[in-house]
Amino acid sequence: GILQHPDGTVLKQLQPPPRGPREQEFYNKVYDSDCCDSILLELREYLPKYFGVWSPPTAPNDTYLKLEDVTRKFNKPCIMDVKIGQKSYDPYASAEKIQQQVSKYPLMEEIGFLVLGMRVYHVSSDGYETQNQHYGRSLTKETVKDGISKFFHNGYCLRKDAIAASIQKIEKILEWFEGQTQLNFYASSLLFVYEGSCQATTMRLSDVTLAEKRGVPKGLLSGGDILEYNNNIHVINSTENGKIEASVSKGLSKFYALHKKAYSKRHHSQLSLKVENLEQDNVWKSSTCITQEHLNGNVIPQLEKVFCHMPAEIKESANVEVRMIDFAHVFPSNTKDEGYIYGLKNLITVLQNILDN
Repeated sequence: GILQHPDGTVLKQLQPPPRGPREQEFYNKVYDSDCCDSILLELREYLPKYFGVWSPPTAPNDTYLKLEDVTRKFNKPCIMDVKIGQKSYDPYASAEKIQQQVSKYPLMEEIGFLVLGMRVYHVSSDGYETQNQHYGRSLTKETVKDGISKFFHNGYCLRKDAIAASIQKIEKILEWFEGQTQLNFYASSLLFVYEGSCQATTMRLSDVTLAEKRGVPKGLLSGGDILEYNNNIHVINSTENGKIEASVSKGLSKFYALHKKAYSKRHHSQLSLKVENLEQDNVWKSSTCITQEHLNGNVIPQLEKVFCHMPAEIKESANVEVRMIDFAHVFPSNTKDEGYIYGLKNLITVLQNILDN
C-alpha cells in the first residue's frame, strides 16, 4: 500500500521489474529539471508531484517513489480510484495475462473505465463508507451511473458541486490527451478526491445571504421572490420591506419529504430561481419564520445540512482534485491514446447524466 512520510509526502513502493523501473522512468522523464517539452510540462498539472525515490535507512534496498499526498489538504477526504481505458493490459502482455485481465471485468472494453474502490465520508453518521474493487466489478452498463453517484452522496444530499468540478478537471485531462501522440497509458487510473466535511464544503452562507451579510446579492432575488436553491426546497423569502426570512421546517424529516416533492430537473449550471408567493404555499404556513437577525442561531446547522452543494455559478470552485496515477504500463507511441480517450469521454457522460437526472 501507500505509506505516509513524516514530511507530508506519500511513499509508493517500487514494483518488481519491469513495472517498477518503468514507472520510475516515467516520473523521471516528466519531472526532469531540464525538460522543455510542452506536452510533458503540461502533464505535470495532472499528476501528483514527484520528489524522486527514497529508501528507509534500515532497508536501503527497498525503493519507494516519493509523491505528493493529494489528500493532505482535505479534512474529510472522499477518495475514488477509477481505472481508465478500454484495455487494462499493455501491448506486451502474454495471452494468459490478457485473458486474466479481461475476465476480471469483461465490460472494460465497452465502458472504458472501472471503479477500483471508493471511500466516502457520510455527514449523517460522521463516518466513512468503503467499497472495494469487487463493488466496481459488480457494476453493469445499467448500474454504473448509480454506482458512481454513490461516491458523491454524503448521506444527506448529492454533492453536485463536486461532480461539476470533477467533470471540468477530467475535461482538461481529455484536452491534453487529444493533443498528444507521445504516450499511451494502460492500467492507469484517475484519483478523485473531494472534501466531505460539511464545515468545509457547505456553501459559504455569506455568499447567498443566509447569515453574515445583510441584503441580497444583486440579481439573486427581487421582492417577494423565493429562492429554490439548486433543486433543494424553498428556503429564503425576500419580503417587501427588504428583510430576509428563512422558512425553516420544524423537523428535518419534513425538509427531505418536501425536497423530494419539490424536485425538478434543472441543468447543473443554472441557478434555479422560482418566483412564487409564500402565502400560496400552504406547506409553509405552519413553518417557523425567522428573520435574518436570528439566522446565526440554531437554524444555521439545519440549513447547512440541507444546503450541501452549490450551483456552479455561485461556487468559486469546489474543493476537488482529479489526478492521474499508476504508470507501470506507459509506453512511447506515435498515435493518440484512443482507449484512454474513450474511457474519459464515457466517464464524463456518466457524470453528466448524474447531474442532469
